[in-house]
Amino acid sequence: MSVITPALTAHLREHFALDWHDIHGAAHWARVRANGLRLAAATGARTRVVELFAFLHDARRQDDDRDPGHGGRAADLARELHGRFFRLADGELALLAQACRHHSEGHTAGADVTVLTCWDADRLDLGRVQEYPDSRRLCTAAARDPAMIKWAHERSRRWLERHWRRCDVRR
Repeated sequence: MSVITPALTAHLREHFALDWHDIHGAAHWARVRANGLRLAAATGARTRVVELFAFLHDARRQDDDRDPGHGGRAADLARELHGRFFRLADGELALLAQACRHHSEGHTAGADVTVLTCWDADRLDLGRVQEYPDSRRLCTAAARDPAMIKWAHERSRRWLERHWRRCDVRR
């Protein structure tokens, strides 16, 4: 059973400052979740943390550029929502906060496998910004697998192509 509930999703959507349908919105979160769950099957990562990371890591972005404080705001959000929309063991909440806080800093080692899996799940979705994931910037062997990179990149690129078509229609 997924830890991502309609109530949590509705709350995130209500408070999301950016375009829900753009590069850091719900479709990105869903792909990061799929990437993470696929990776977790190989890495043994805690799937509840991986799922929550997917939906929280960019939920407090204020812009689509660098936004250096967004990871810290996401970690704070995880603690704020804990007990209200989901419940994790203390150790899992700490992993979720760590994964959110440091996800855009480029680390590739030195953390629990669950945190590393979260970071990889996000980095595998770079096709949405016209980048191909660099295996040297991935943390786990499962994420560095060329078949995994290709699978994730193709999903991300398909979204980007649909997004561009939708933007062209709006003009």
